[in-house]
Amino acid sequence: ILEGDVSKKKDLQIALNDICKSTYKKLLNSDSYSAVLYGVCLLENNPLFNAGTGSKLQKDGRIRMSAGIMNGDKNIFSGVINIQNVKNPILVADRLQTEKHTIVSGDKATQLARDLGFQQYNPLIQKRWEEHLKKIKGNTGTVGVVALDKNGVIVTGTSTGGIGGEIPGRVSDSPTVAGNYASKFAGISATGIGEQIVNSGAAVKIATRVEDGMILKDAVDKCITDASKLNYEFGVISISHKGDIYVNKNTDSIFYAWHDGENIDVFNY
Repeated sequence: ILEGDVSKKKDLQIALNDICKSTYKKLLNSDSYSAVLYGVCLLENNPLFNAGTGSKLQKDGRIRMSAGIMNGDKNIFSGVINIQNVKNPILVADRLQTEKHTIVSGDKATQLARDLGFQQYNPLIQKRWEEHLKKIKGNTGTVGVVALDKNGVIVTGTSTGGIGGEIPGRVSDSPTVAGNYASKFAGISATGIGEQIVNSGAAVKIATRVEDGMILKDAVDKCITDASKLNYEFGVISISHKGDIYVNKNTDSIFYAWHDGENIDVFNY
């Protein structure tokens, strides 16, 4: 998913179509966890998206990225916050799945990546540097993947380069269960104004409602309706244990693609 830059609409649609097809093929040949990691890496590697290569710069001119992944079957969330100079933050988050301490931030996250063998990498692209020099600021920018495999396991992954021009060290929703959550019943990845997603507890709240018996569409719609009452702006992509796929938002355009085994489509919603 992506929110924001509609100037490259056609390029985004082509990229999402290709990434969705490749990720679904990975899903068929492996499992939901491997597919989510694979899909988020493809998004992080594509400079069209604000995550990994192509991330925005914070106010001090540095790129700090955040990512989270959650295995709904094991009920484990792991993430990195404001990590620097790595190619794929989601892969560092993955390595924390088996650790006692599953969320690491800042310089310690970067050092941990080095200790784990992740090479130094500069994710800066010229466009983002020019935006920084012109003091172009945003509110959003996220990529995410949700998947359900043949064994019924739901996994979600979300990654972001931030909003651009923010206070150094600002934490978004992406490396939290408010913006990225999976259970045995539903998986949700959010995009929008991170602070508002956190205030809403959006992703975990939707999953809890599905677990309590609400259908996915109703759970997502209620979350978005409640957000609108508070003038909050965000959107989510979601999947249920029954295979239902649903997207809703009350903010600017989000680009998303889905594949259900028979159909694939890409939308600017």
